Amino acid sequence: MFALLSMLIYPGIQFLISAVLIGCIVLHSYAALQLRKSVLNESIPLSRQTPVGIRIMGYMSLFFSTILFSQSVFMLQNVQEIIKQAQFPPQMKKIDIKSLVTAIGIFMVIFSMSVIVNVGLNLRLLKGYLINKNNEVQQ
Repeated sequence: MFALLSMLIYPGIQFLISAVLIGCIVLHSYAALQLRKSVLNESIPLSRQTPVGIRIMGYMSLFFSTILFSQSVFMLQNVQEIIKQAQFPPQMKKIDIKSLVTAIGIFMVIFSMSVIVNVGLNLRLLKGYLINKNNEVQQ
């Protein structure tokens, strides 16, 4: 969420990089769903490009979520400094900024950890799927 907002505020190369990295998570999830379909139903073959897509998009998603995790931990450790440096519109004076920044940081930690775990599980599932397919071909 924070990355999406920053993309709108700072257009340019940062927008492009953020859009590509966020898109990697979506593409990895789609490829993982295709893998899951093939694992559950052996009559549905996995596309030849899907394992490569899972690996490439998985490693890019892992890279992005690791950066996001480290940024969110830094953000949670330095909430007061972030509030001092940020300039908020006058309409936000009624909102508890410290709670808002803390909630965003916690959300980013949970989101990044879920992406890291998801990528790890999907890479292991892909490895098991490919080993099973190779064993079936050899028999």
